[in-house]
Parts: sequence; structure tokens; C-alpha cells
Amino acid sequence: MYWRVFPGIFLALSLPAQTSSSGNAVSTAPAPNQNAAPSIKVQVNEVIVPVTVTDDKGRFVSDLDQKDFQIFDQGKAQTIQFFTRERSQPVVVGFLVDVSNASRLHWKNYLDAAVELVQNLVPGDNPKFSGYLISFSSDAELLQDTTTDPEPMVQKLNKLKTGGGAALYDAIYMACTSRKLIQGEPIEPRRVLVIISDGHDNASKKTLDQAVEIAQRNLVTIYGVSTVGFGFASDDEQNLVRLAEETGGRVLYPLQGVYNDVSGYLSTPSDDGNYALHVGSGGYASALANGLYKSVEAVAGEVTTQYIIRYIPDSTDEKRQFRNIVVRVNLPNMKVRARKGYYPFSP
Repeated sequence: MYWRVFPGIFLALSLPAQTSSSGNAVSTAPAPNQNAAPSIKVQVNEVIVPVTVTDDKGRFVSDLDQKDFQIFDQGKAQTIQFFTRERSQPVVVGFLVDVSNASRLHWKNYLDAAVELVQNLVPGDNPKFSGYLISFSSDAELLQDTTTDPEPMVQKLNKLKTGGGAALYDAIYMACTSRKLIQGEPIEPRRVLVIISDGHDNASKKTLDQAVEIAQRNLVTIYGVSTVGFGFASDDEQNLVRLAEETGGRVLYPLQGVYNDVSGYLSTPSDDGNYALHVGSGGYASALANGLYKSVEAVAGEVTTQYIIRYIPDSTDEKRQFRNIVVRVNLPNMKVRARKGYYPFSP
């Protein structure tokens, strides 16, 4: 067993708190409050791995059993100590919303998607689900600390204005270090970030590597809702992809599918672009809204249908800075998404 003491409210818990013999989380941290900054003492002995499984058509597979899974830590097979496929498991969700100049063109659509995500993932009638809201432009700002009530987040979303640069990495760092904890994190509830952004960052003090590391140390799963428009590409997209893939999440591209159900181009060219759906038209707005709705549905569906695996590594004597995890499903035509690894020791 290994013990670590973290001062203040810093959330970089390399691994979750110890568990009881029944498999339920036992948190040694006191209940959080805004007026105190207690030390958090955790026993570093258990790894939690949320897992998503889809078939070859991208549909969620939610009826697998523990025997269908194998998990490897540094290439060595591990014994699964806890397994569940229960739906609607407790979760605390950080909503990170890009309000930089890059979001200005379709801001109303992004705002609607953010509100829909908040109301889906933090319904307000179930204490198992909580969330917090961070906006970022030239700086990151915690607009609403952790709460089970969606209304304060919705109200603050509706007051946001776009402008300035993009400090995405600082926003991720803030999500992992500067909010109230819910008792039992990161086991029950587990931690998720949903980022609405194009992945661009030109204002952060932190780097992409630092953002990935702090998310991995805090056992956060990151999902991205990309704001890159149809017909456009950006190297910054890969930032969002890396953040998601390294932590077991994924990126959705609602604006890239605007022409999926229509003929993409007109037979007769026009001055404002040879597209079947014109920006600003009702058809384009409807297609855009539909794409965003499908992304919201996909994120909410995945967060609430994941398998949760927990295990105690056979050996942690070797003080590696990062330990690799591989999860396999012993069935054909299955795609598995899970975090790529974890940090067993504090830096």
C-alpha cells in the first residue's frame, strides 16, 4: 500500500480512495466546502477504468459480462476486482465551453448544445449526477462550482458573450484543481469533462502535455464536441483528439455531417457558394441543430452506458511515471475505448 497527502484542494489523486471489502468506495476525504481547504489522504492501491464497447456499426454494446473482458497493466494480465454495467452510474461532469472569437459564427447553436448537455447529464432530480461550468477565452473562468442543480449553469451559459483568445489547456487544468469535490470521487462519482471547442489554444499558460497529464492523474474521461465547420480542417483538431483518446473518451463532429442526408452540392453554381444548404437558411440551421442534437445524445448515452472495471495492480514496486493499460473484449467485431494508462505516484 502507498499513502499520499495532497495539500489544499488540489485534485491530482493518482488513484482512487481505498475500497471496502464489498467493493463500494470508501473516501477518506472530508466533505468539501468553500471555506476550508483540507488535506486529502488517499490510499494508492486501486485503478478504476471506465470502458465503452461498440460494435462494427458504432452501436453501444451494453450486455457484456465480466468474463468477456481482459485488462493488462504494463502488459501483465490483471484480476478484475469489481465490475458493473449498471446504467446511470454516479458522475460529476465538467462542462468546458469555448467562448473565444472562433465560436462567434455559430454561437447560438453551441449555446443550445451546451444547455442540452447540462440538462441531460445533470437532470437535477437525482443527487447521483452533478456538474460544474467553466468558460474559456483569453482566460479560463469557473462560472459555476460543483452542483446537482442544472439551473445555475444554464443561467450562466445564457449570459455568455464571445470574444478573445482561447485558453483551453488552462480550463482543463482548472477543472482538475480548482473546484469543490464530491465525496467519493473518483470512484462514485467518476469524473468526466465535456469540451465544446475546436481544440485551438493560443492563450494558455499550461501546455497540451500538462493538460493531458493532469487529466490522467485525476482519472478524468474527456469528450469533445468539435466546433470545426463543414469543409474546414484544422491542425488544432488533433489537440482535442489527443485529450479524448488519452483519457478514454472521443470527439464528435456535429458540423461535419450537415450534408449527410442531402445532396451536398447544387448543379448550378451560385455566387455565395455551391452548396445545397446555405449558411443562414432554415435548412442549414435545421441540419446544424440536428447534428448537434445527435452529438449531445451520443455523449449522454456513452457516459451513462459505460462498464466500470476496477483492479489492484499485481505490482507497483517499479516506480514508473506512467503505467499503460490495455482493455480487451474476447468477442469479434468489438471496438473498445478506455483510458490509456495512469500515474501511480505523485510527481
